[in-house]
Amino acid sequence: MDVDQFKSEHAPTESDERFQLENSYTLDAAVDGSLLAKAGAMIAYTGDLSFTGQASAEGGITGFLKEAATGEGTPVMTVEGQGHVYLADREKKVQILDLDADESVTVNGEDVLAFDPELDYEISSIDSLAGSFAGGFTNVYLEGPGYVALTTHGDPVVMEPPVTTDPSATVAWSGTTPDVSVNTNLSDMIGQESGERFQMDFTGTGGFVVVQPYEEHA
Repeated sequence: MDVDQFKSEHAPTESDERFQLENSYTLDAAVDGSLLAKAGAMIAYTGDLSFTGQASAEGGITGFLKEAATGEGTPVMTVEGQGHVYLADREKKVQILDLDADESVTVNGEDVLAFDPELDYEISSIDSLAGSFAGGFTNVYLEGPGYVALTTHGDPVVMEPPVTTDPSATVAWSGTTPDVSVNTNLSDMIGQESGERFQMDFTGTGGFVVVQPYEEHA
């Protein structure tokens, strides 16, 4: 294609939507005030915006979550001002959820890209898993109303309980709470020091669980 076609095909979408996808891997967030985003996720911006907080080798929102839980790590990036910020994370696909006032979701800290500051959020860790993964296993509970953008390696599968999942492939859940157990069929396998040796058991008849075709903590 010629230059004009290339520019036209890949130009940002003109819209005032709070969160929208520019492509499968890039979030366009309209900022009018403030926004919380994964540190280091900004790839471009327009308008008058400022950024506070910084990434580290540990980095990202996981660092922020660990700081809140343990006093360690780095803060999440706060975006303030008016304009558009374009966010991406390691070519992972971006998924946007618009939570109503009575809706909530718990997301693996590795997979949170951005969320509205108006959302109520609570940081937690699953003690039985946290010591089994080098990067920890921290989650953020988000309650609406407001937008949250999460990321997945590839296309996610959204399942209803009862379902059992690999913690390393589990992105988010809502309306159900997992119990962690050890899969004795795998616990003695060579090389199975984490990951599939554990399993998350989601029970009940409501809610949903999001899994991805990738082991985040492997």
